[in-house]
Amino acid sequence: MKKTLYLSIVCASMLYAAEAQLGTIDVEAQIDTEVVKDVHGEDIKSADVADALMKQSPSISLVRRSGIANDIIIRGQKKDNINVTIDGAKVCGACPNRMDPPISHVLTNNIDYITIEDGPFDVESFGALSADVKVKTRKPSKAFTGDIGLNFGSWDYKKVSAMASGGFDTVRFLISASGERGGQYRDGDGNDFYQQVNNYMAKGLNGDPEHDKKLKAQAYKPADSDMDAFTKKTAMAKMFWDLTDTQQLRLSYTGNRSDEVLYPNTPMDAIYDNSNIYNAEYTVRELGRYSKKLDIQIYKSDVDHPMSNFYRKVSAAKPMKNWLTTDMRGVTIKNRFDLDSHEITIGIDSSLRNWDGAYYDANDLFKGVSIPDVDTKNIAFFAEDKISLEKFTVDLGLRYDDTSITPTGALPENDYNALGGHIVGSYHPDENSKLYLGIGRSSRVPDAKELYFQKAGKVLGTPNLDLVSNTEIDLGAKKQFENATVEAKVFYSMLGNFIFYNADKMTHRFENMDATIYGFELSGTYVATDSIYLDFGLAYQRGKKEHPLSGQSEINMPEIPPMKLTAAINYDYDATANLRAEVVAAHRWDNVDSENGEQLLAGWGIVNLKGRKTLYDALELTLGVDNLFDKTYAVSNTYQDLTLISGGTGEVMLMNEPGRYFYANLSYKF
Repeated sequence: MKKTLYLSIVCASMLYAAEAQLGTIDVEAQIDTEVVKDVHGEDIKSADVADALMKQSPSISLVRRSGIANDIIIRGQKKDNINVTIDGAKVCGACPNRMDPPISHVLTNNIDYITIEDGPFDVESFGALSADVKVKTRKPSKAFTGDIGLNFGSWDYKKVSAMASGGFDTVRFLISASGERGGQYRDGDGNDFYQQVNNYMAKGLNGDPEHDKKLKAQAYKPADSDMDAFTKKTAMAKMFWDLTDTQQLRLSYTGNRSDEVLYPNTPMDAIYDNSNIYNAEYTVRELGRYSKKLDIQIYKSDVDHPMSNFYRKVSAAKPMKNWLTTDMRGVTIKNRFDLDSHEITIGIDSSLRNWDGAYYDANDLFKGVSIPDVDTKNIAFFAEDKISLEKFTVDLGLRYDDTSITPTGALPENDYNALGGHIVGSYHPDENSKLYLGIGRSSRVPDAKELYFQKAGKVLGTPNLDLVSNTEIDLGAKKQFENATVEAKVFYSMLGNFIFYNADKMTHRFENMDATIYGFELSGTYVATDSIYLDFGLAYQRGKKEHPLSGQSEINMPEIPPMKLTAAINYDYDATANLRAEVVAAHRWDNVDSENGEQLLAGWGIVNLKGRKTLYDALELTLGVDNLFDKTYAVSNTYQDLTLISGGTGEVMLMNEPGRYFYANLSYKF
């Protein structure tokens, strides 16, 4: 009986957490969908959602930028190729150098669960090319509940968080707040951010006074060598109001404030990064035969992000700030109804994004445009039909997008139209097995950086880029045995007009080129005894350009991480205590786009340990150590679509991962 219980908990899941008590992959979810539950659980050690996901899912890789606010790669794609929403609201970062990716604008302590849907199979979302990541934050409850968390870790990491929820029969409230700070982490060789930069500088010196002077100028000032890596605060407030038995209004606000975030291998650091998310949702059920559920959502998100070289030596002679803002507004209306064996959804999705940026000196004197006040306006119509036929299910989807992109000034406008959709078939030979095959197509438009980004008076963007499309075939199978589960899936992605960065060009550095990505993923669990169970995940992908970019000879796609493995053994001593030991490892990264800045990375493997104990009914203690053997390694490559420090070695500066990290979390729930 206990083995059956464990299998229901870990079925098809390699996502049981080292930092977070992550939950199961829902077997009934749409194909290629991982459901990561209880993300706010007591085992959270930091606010960085990307870092937590990378350690648990083999299909997710990390783009390391700092101690926090990191980005993700899914199936060899990142940036705008991944759609991220927070409670249905689309959030965009303001930084063209991805210091504030969308996933960084929500903190782990506010998250209830995350769904990650691989591939182009979501017609409700704008621009979901390689994956759709839906973050759902915590919901208010009628009963008065709450929690208080204290987290401590190596390198002077401290965090305090609190949440309270309660209400009445018809109205429920939730309020949450947190604050945290962390020092510069040290890699396995004991080097903090300041030292990692200086070590890179030393390798690049070649005796040429002018060259060496420019290279050294990118280092941190000695006076700022012991700065904290980041300070971050967040607040969230929600109200759910049941207007009638069939109508509900949901209002929410999420605010994030980050100060002095250091980005060591980038020429600039963030002075601050502030974001706000406002959300209003209205749901009415059972309006009639053709409206089982009607949802109307209105949202607004905004980000304010000035970055500067003020902490670098170069600021003594040439202080510079790039101050950017972005604002996203959207409306979605969708109606669902049943018709015989069909569950039909039809809807309208509309959004308007403004992105604006300019360079200033230390006295905020205007020095030039970086992003020329660009509006991206989209309107879309979508429909989906889910058909249930005994052991078969069929999911049909269709979406039409009309998008216009308008900059200020003399740069040209762009208009795009796209039709996408999918057909997915699933077969359940029995209650413990599932086979599925899906074919889908989606698209996304170029963003304002790719089209219009400017620096030193030059237009580095390419104003006439085509939109990107992904036509993908996915095949998979899931099987649950008496004491084990296994899931396997393969995909083949045909990318039309994929946007690449061409480092050999002086202007218009972004270029369309067809490409392909293919790969497989394997995951499973095994219950060895009533107290011991194992889980694992393995992911592999490869990508090729159809032809080399202009003036180049390589066809390797950039940002295609090597094979990655996650594996763990879990021991439940009793209902109040458990232990976990896990291995996270990756093969040598040797398929690289060296002409555009990528370099060979050594393979790596680390061991993480964690234990949890309930001291009293409401008090829990978690102790853990990541990278037990203090390995020095890097997971993030140096593709030059990001502006990174480079010098005389001819290679871009790598950012090493944290070394041995101890943490302790104390959580009190009421």
